[in-house]
Amino acid sequence: MASSTQIPKTMKGILVEKTGGTEVLQYKTDLPVPEPKEGEVLVKNDIIGINYIDTYFRTGLYPSPKPEILGKEAAGTVVDSHHTASPSFQPGDRVVWMGSSGYAEYTAAPAAKTMKIPDSISSPDACAAILQGLTALTLTEEAHKVEKGDWVLVLAASGGVGGWLCQILKAKGAHTIATVGSEGKVSVAKESGAEVVLVEGKDNVLEKVKEHTGGAGVAAVFDGVGKDTFDRSLECVARKGTLASFGNASGAVPPFPIAKLSAKNAKVARPSLFNYISTREEYEHYANELFKMMAEDDFKTRIHETYPLKDVARAHNDLEGRKTMGKLLMTP
Repeated sequence: MASSTQIPKTMKGILVEKTGGTEVLQYKTDLPVPEPKEGEVLVKNDIIGINYIDTYFRTGLYPSPKPEILGKEAAGTVVDSHHTASPSFQPGDRVVWMGSSGYAEYTAAPAAKTMKIPDSISSPDACAAILQGLTALTLTEEAHKVEKGDWVLVLAASGGVGGWLCQILKAKGAHTIATVGSEGKVSVAKESGAEVVLVEGKDNVLEKVKEHTGGAGVAAVFDGVGKDTFDRSLECVARKGTLASFGNASGAVPPFPIAKLSAKNAKVARPSLFNYISTREEYEHYANELFKMMAEDDFKTRIHETYPLKDVARAHNDLEGRKTMGKLLMTP
């Protein structure tokens, strides 16, 4: 346990007191350093992750109590571990965690969702990979178990989860058709392992999917876009295929008649990463699998930019304006 003199009383962080645009992201230098409760470790964050889901909590698409500190993951150093016995951590351990309140210098992180970072992996890479890489890995294992030779459609393939999906699908021996938002993002999706890359607004995605699959459609669609693409994604699915709708970048998917699925005996999943890793055993299994991929295989962690914490509004604007390719990180 670190002595109290080593841990300051106040810290820098981003406070959100009400829902709205990026103007509600308040940079503060006098927030109280959190005191860990039972089952939590206090982590001094070195690198902080930004995810699209952060914008949902900021705008109120996903309701959450205010005031709050956004942020679902970070990597850093354990400074206080005396509130948890299992899993075991010591001050000085280099860790990556998932939870809440990441946009800050210190976080009281749930020990059950904290992992020691292997020596072979840098803290920025671990932070960039943990949430988005695990999302992609569990999508391809649980939302739809992808098999070698499957044709799969990945939307927004130049983004964080999309890039991981393309890499994991290639490693599994699947054939990936990817969509991107502009010509400038085509090469990124190809570098990640997509065989066919289509540009939204230019290419007819449904036509191209049918063309490349002999009219059958794809075994799975991984759709993080939401409202604007849901109907088309369902059309792209093959008989007995799966549409995994895991994000709302264009807005929430409206209700649809379940009878639409019977035309192809299709399945629709609305997965959440945290329901795939709710137990420590599940979390360790997938995190270790991800770390193994990162250390042994030709996986690349694409980092778009590392922003200073005080520039969080610019980071959110870049993310929502579709100006990014890969993971957005911040330094406190």
